[in-house]
Amino acid sequence: MRHRLKTTKLQRRPAHRKALLSNLIVSLIEHRRIRTTVAKAKAVRPLAEKMLTLGKKALVANEGRSDLTNDTPKALHYRRLAIAKLDNNVKAVRILFSEIAPAHKDRAGGYTRITKLGQRRSDAAPMAYIEWMDTPKPLKVFEAAAPAEAEVVAEEAPASAPAAEEAASDAAPKKRTRKAKAPKAEE
Repeated sequence: MRHRLKTTKLQRRPAHRKALLSNLIVSLIEHRRIRTTVAKAKAVRPLAEKMLTLGKKALVANEGRSDLTNDTPKALHYRRLAIAKLDNNVKAVRILFSEIAPAHKDRAGGYTRITKLGQRRSDAAPMAYIEWMDTPKPLKVFEAAAPAEAEVVAEEAPASAPAAEEAASDAAPKKRTRKAKAPKAEE
């Protein structure tokens, strides 16, 4: 009997499906939020939450230890289970256990959120974001640099505006016109 056994097949063979879901979980861990189809987001949600549960169990096993460089045997076991599930991606497991799991330690469940976006333009597949609930998003480097550059550009624009307009008018490409086709002569 297969009571309560559910597998979303995603129109893939088992090995391809396993690799796809593992890669989606790794991307979710590394980027904190990914854009994918609704079906893939719903398939990856329980697996990602189980990975986070392993991280929380490792936190509980290591609780009260000041030296976290070496895990307890039980925490090491949870870490190895996660590494096996994520196809030996140690970097993703390290991020999961050190950053994402501590951020969710007070949450009892529901670690991910799926936000529907609408349809993809090419094939009308329903798209969604899947993201962690309590994890702070990493800051992007270019957002901090953008306001300073905008001020510099705004200060330079009035001084060089007349010269820029003259250069733009001289360098503007001439508009092409189509040549009228001669009507075909009937025989």
